[in-house]
Amino acid sequence: MNNIARRYDRTKPKLPVELVNENIKFREVLVIDANGDQLGVMMRREAIERAYEQNLDLYCVAPGGKPPVCKILDFGKYRFEQQKKAKEAKRNQSVTEMKSLRLSPVIDKHDFDTKVDHATKWLEAGMKVKADMRFRGRFITRLEVGKKVMNDFIEELKEVGNVEKRPKLEGNTMSVVIQPKKK
Repeated sequence: MNNIARRYDRTKPKLPVELVNENIKFREVLVIDANGDQLGVMMRREAIERAYEQNLDLYCVAPGGKPPVCKILDFGKYRFEQQKKAKEAKRNQSVTEMKSLRLSPVIDKHDFDTKVDHATKWLEAGMKVKADMRFRGRFITRLEVGKKVMNDFIEELKEVGNVEKRPKLEGNTMSVVIQPKKK
């Protein structure tokens, strides 16, 4: 296989190499035993032999240390615990969905009430609401009309939500983000 073909060979994805036992390349390491007692600085080979005597593994927990810190432990059990913690953290992570709606500077009363009702339902369900107002044509010169509609919208929703991002004009679109109130 020539250099060009080797460079583009994507058959095997590169996995991060775990610094365990023979994969540890440091000459000297600070060793901590399975009970958490510090055994001191020793040569890598000697540390690996100590771990093997106890039917355990030598795992490098701090490769950036001077000298690198390695611990004698059951690596299979350690990796399982780490995966379990990662799953638990992912399960407890909450993702807030954001719903959008569009207002108009010349919105009718009934349309405005319908938009407020939709936003209220979404906020009560725990979602964020982003309201956009696009100014087209000559309405860009009448920003105060749009600002009044946006402030009325915020006022209607103040019982179920708090303003996360105040109304702000970006280009020809004014946006506001409202988050649900904590229960």
